[in-house]
Amino acid sequence: MVKKFKALLLELANLHRFLMRFFRELVSPPYEFKEIMRQCYEIGWKSFPLISLTGFIVGFVFTKQSRPSLEEFGATSWLPALISIAIVRALAPLVTALIASGKVGSQIGAELSSMNVTEQIDAMEVSGTNPFKFLIVSRVIATTIMIPILCFYVSGIGLMGGYLSIISNDDLSLLSFFTQVFNAIEYIDLAAMVIRAIVFGFTIGFASCYIGYNSSKGTEGVGRAANSAVVASMFLVFIEEILIVQLLSFFG
Repeated sequence: MVKKFKALLLELANLHRFLMRFFRELVSPPYEFKEIMRQCYEIGWKSFPLISLTGFIVGFVFTKQSRPSLEEFGATSWLPALISIAIVRALAPLVTALIASGKVGSQIGAELSSMNVTEQIDAMEVSGTNPFKFLIVSRVIATTIMIPILCFYVSGIGLMGGYLSIISNDDLSLLSFFTQVFNAIEYIDLAAMVIRAIVFGFTIGFASCYIGYNSSKGTEGVGRAANSAVVASMFLVFIEEILIVQLLSFFG
């Protein structure tokens, strides 16, 4: 028990040191803009097909499941307002974060771990390149930037899925639908979405980079790092979701 507690404290100390080094490298030149843009492409653009499908299904299914409950009260006209608040404020950032945790988190964890196994990180240090800034800072910045962008995209795709679900039963024009959607959304809803997306993006990038960068050498370490990056990212996203909900309800 004592050994496990000491190991936990040691891991927390290493995590704190890694975090402090990240912020120190973040503000110090040189800045790897080219690598950041490449990572934004890898994280953002290559996730569009999966994100698009998932966002559409979430909007369509959520609307389909919500209809029977509203029909009991004769309030199906509230469906556009309901799905707009649900998708924009909660579902879009959470779904985007979970998809990114699985796709992006495993990719970053496996990539950095394989570089660690093949000693490419050591070779970068010998050649005079700062591997921490080039590999870690660029990836964390890219996830922090791209997850909010993907989140807005998922919101739009989810609302379109909700609209197609509604018109399969009701006669509602696209203009009327989006008029009700935007009337229901307030600044606090957009703020909640942006805050969630930024926090989730940073968490996914940081957790995946930490696990991959500090993985044990060996072929087993690559698979373990990819799996651990996904599990840790999802776990932290759910914990942060609970904390953010409590924080927003306090201010709201």
